[in-house]
Amino acid sequence: MSASLAKNGKSNSTDWGLRGTAGVSFASAISFENVIVRLGGKNILDQLNLMLIPGEITCLLGESGSGKSTILRVVAGIQTIDSGTVKINDVIVSSAKKHTPPNQRGVGLMFQDFALFPHLNVLENVLFGLSALSKKAALQQAKAVLSRVGLIGREKDYPHMLSGGQQQRLALARTIAPRPGILMLDEPFSSLDSRLRENVRTETLAVLRETNATTIIVTHDPEEAMIMGDRIIMLRAGQVVQIDSAKNVYHKPIDLEAAKFLSPLSEIATVVNGGIAKTPLGDVPTPNFKENAKVVVAIRPVGALKVQEIGKNTNKHANIGRIVSKNSSLGIDIFEVQVVGIERPIQVRLQSNPKISVGNNVNLSLNLEHVLVFDQK
Repeated sequence: MSASLAKNGKSNSTDWGLRGTAGVSFASAISFENVIVRLGGKNILDQLNLMLIPGEITCLLGESGSGKSTILRVVAGIQTIDSGTVKINDVIVSSAKKHTPPNQRGVGLMFQDFALFPHLNVLENVLFGLSALSKKAALQQAKAVLSRVGLIGREKDYPHMLSGGQQQRLALARTIAPRPGILMLDEPFSSLDSRLRENVRTETLAVLRETNATTIIVTHDPEEAMIMGDRIIMLRAGQVVQIDSAKNVYHKPIDLEAAKFLSPLSEIATVVNGGIAKTPLGDVPTPNFKENAKVVVAIRPVGALKVQEIGKNTNKHANIGRIVSKNSSLGIDIFEVQVVGIERPIQVRLQSNPKISVGNNVNLSLNLEHVLVFDQK
């Protein structure tokens, strides 16, 4: 049993039902081969190639217009493609000549605005997708998923009578009730306030794991993608830039733009000399770059820079910086540190330290394990 469950097997959240009761799907494989989708004379998907493993949860990340939501619509069958092929379990469902209807694809799609039927009550909303079952079987399956998402007892209520978090749970229940082989969620938590989001996200992830369905989640939040995804797919201009584990996407981003999408960066332009990129904060080894190559040393706010009060036990090889701004939030200090030789202040996020204030000089040293180096463009 998961450590996140209480001793009686129930979720630690009083709002959600018993874990392990969501119902298991037969996970499907998905592949895109050289897929092009043109809208308004522009390629929204541009020779897209992608393969998703049955049962995995993947998160799509990218700027607006990069093709995230279009991928969902193509898989669901509500968007045709101009060329290439889309296969589900090695069967072509989309091509220039073939288009399998949405209701024959075994796909569940949860929209950003939830798209609940306002004229149907909670139970009727979930039953809507279970018309292929007998009345008795449909009712049993619908009540099981409503119980899992903590809405049992609210069957006769209408969507407008539910809170935002409860509407999200109803949308999730309706999506998983038919037990599709593919689940797709489009910005599923964007309408929830920060107080609700973490709990709802945790419980939703537990439900998705229980179903075992192949899952695609569109999100604009890098932290959310790293928490939820087995793999992250970075998109740019309708193409896959990088697909990898959250750890590798964060620590080994494919290029500077991908790194900047995941977190703010402080950038230092320099040149490789003798296998070293010299910076005002210290030397950075560059074994993978040619001599005299122009590079950017990129420093994330978390982990890349050690900040110490100036005192007897500080690193004698450290560099001096001056704190020029400080904001505190929930045990975290967000600093800007000015360093001689660097035009813009370095951004740093550290555990709260009341001894470091604006105007203080501090010792700085690089944690090379978390420093990134890229070619200048």
